[in-house]
Order: sequence, then C-alpha cells, then structure tokens
Amino acid sequence: MANSISTHKETATRIQSKFRELEKTNSRGLVIYLTAGDPTLAATGEMLPALERAGADVIELGIPFSDPLADGPVIQRASERALQAGATLRNVLATLPEWRKRTRVPIVLFSYFNPMLQYGLEQFAKDAKASGADGVLAVDLAPEEAGPLVEALRALQLDSIFLASPTSTAERLRKIAAHSSGFLYLVSRMGVTGERKSLPDDLAPFIERTRAATKLPLAVGFGISTPEQVRAVQEHAEAAVVGSAVVRCMEDHYAEEGVTAIEEFVRRLAGKKS
Repeated sequence: MANSISTHKETATRIQSKFRELEKTNSRGLVIYLTAGDPTLAATGEMLPALERAGADVIELGIPFSDPLADGPVIQRASERALQAGATLRNVLATLPEWRKRTRVPIVLFSYFNPMLQYGLEQFAKDAKASGADGVLAVDLAPEEAGPLVEALRALQLDSIFLASPTSTAERLRKIAAHSSGFLYLVSRMGVTGERKSLPDDLAPFIERTRAATKLPLAVGFGISTPEQVRAVQEHAEAAVVGSAVVRCMEDHYAEEGVTAIEEFVRRLAGKKS
C-alpha cells in the first residue's frame, strides 16, 4: 500500500525490530503505559528497567498534561501528581538519556499535541531522538493535520503512531495507517482510558477490518487490565496495551513497596513466572 508520507528510512527502528523479533518467535507483545514523573521523575527512572525485567516489550511514557481529555480518572490523577512534581515535556526529554542507560526497551512518548506544538515540532523531534525515544503518539492529533509532525519524526527515524477507533471507516483506517509506523494503536472501545471488566464483543471484527487496511502490527488498548484480558487480546492482535491498571498499581503500592509490587503485577500481565 502506498504511503503518502515520506519515510526517509533505511534501517529498522527499535520498535520495528521488536515486533519483527516477536513475529520470528511466534510471540505476542505487551505494551505498558507509565505516566512520566508520577510521583517523581526519579520514580520513573526506577520503573523503566523494572518494567523491562517484568516483560514489557514496549513502554509508552505518558507526558503529563493539564487537560487530558482522553484519559480516565486514574491517569488524570497521575498527571496531576506528575505536574505538581514539576514534570514537563522538556525535562522528561532532558532526563530520558539517563534512563536510557538502564533499559533498552523501545519507548514511545505518549502526549497530547499542544505541548509538542509549543515546543516546536522540528526541535521536539530532534530532542526526542537525542533523548533515546523511539516513537511518538499524539493522542489528539488527526491524520489530516499530522503531516508536519510525521515528516519531522520520520526524517530522524522516529516512529509515528496513531490511534484508530471502532467507529473508523475503511477509508479512515487506510488514512491512519498511511501516517503510522512501528505499530497501529487500536482503541478497544469509545470513551476514556480506564479498567474494564470485559472486552467489547466487536473487538475481533474491528481488528480484522484494520488488517485489511495495513500490514503494520496492531496493538490494542483502553480497558485492558488483567492477565486474562491480555491473553484474549493477544489471540487476535500483535500486542496488548495496559495503562490504567499499571498506573493504579503505582498509585496504590509505590509509596510503601517501591517498584516491587508494580514489577510483579506486570510480570503476571506478561505471563512470566516470578
């Protein structure tokens, strides 16, 4: 399928290499979301290698934002804590090189578009690359308006990841896929992030509709919170994404137990023995 965005790529990114590795071993991936700076930047630095040890294949590093429209209450509270601790896009990028010394797992910067725009798109892409990030997901950016950001990212071999929802038409899915690289993020249900008791009945058909539009790996998130739900998603998609459940575990246990409880929880999500 033709891609309307110039890629400028000669070698595989770390995200692409990870999904190729999973494919070669007939494995499915686990993507873990973490709010950067919750409760402190130092805590995030501890968590990244712990998540890698626990079995995370990709980490989405959420940039705290004052108006997180797509986030449920758990991640909203995490963003508030991180903002109060002084976390910003700029100091996350400044700190990430130190964190990178302790982990090799692919890292996606998960943000709203406004902080990137205020930063300056080309400078943001340069600093993201220099920081050791591997891709960017702007949760509220429509593909029709994404050209400048995608060009800036791909010129530096950074993956641009976009969201597709169950209401996306076939034409819309093709447009989203044309602007995406690394993987395509499928929102399992409409609404905000948050833990759910069950997966939607139309998830498998949605995944199959998306496969008709792209050969990219598919990762499914929003509402995935238990090991059983992770396995159910992995039966149909290349990866499952868990966010709110991990952030809640941080909220409930980090202060008293440090990384131990969160690492064990993610280990269970990954299906790894303690």
